[in-house]
Amino acid sequence: MSAQSLVRRIASPKQALAGTALAAVTAGALLTAAPAQAAAPASPADARAVAQKMIGDSSQYQCFAHIVDHESDWNVSATNASSGAYGLVQALPGTKMASAGADWKTNPATQIEWGLDYMNDRYGSPCDAWDFWQANSWY
Repeated sequence: MSAQSLVRRIASPKQALAGTALAAVTAGALLTAAPAQAAAPASPADARAVAQKMIGDSSQYQCFAHIVDHESDWNVSATNASSGAYGLVQALPGTKMASAGADWKTNPATQIEWGLDYMNDRYGSPCDAWDFWQANSWY
C-alpha cells in the first residue's frame, strides 16, 4: 500500500466524522434558530373580561373601558407610531409597565394593573381619568 492511499484511508474517516459533526452543528443551529411558538395575544374580549374582573366596580370599569376603547381598542400590543406609546392604556414609554410585571408586553392583566395604578395615582380614579380624557382627548 502506498503512503498516498494510506493517507486517503485515514483522511476519509476524518472527513466523514467532520462532515457528520458539521451536519449535527448545522441541524442544532437550525433548531435553536427556529422561533418558539409564541402564545397568541389576548383577544379584546379576553382583555375586557380581565379588566372587569380586576376593577369590580361597574362604573369605574365603564370609565376605564372608555379610555381603553379610544387609546388601543383593547389591543394589548397597540403601538402609537409617532410617540411609541404602547399597550391597552398607551403607556409612554411602554417600558414603564414593567413595574407591574415582566410580561407587560403581552399580558393584559399586567397592563391593566399598571393602567389602574396610573389612573388612581394621577387622577384619583378611572372615572376622573375619563373626565380628563373627555376634556383633553388624552390622559
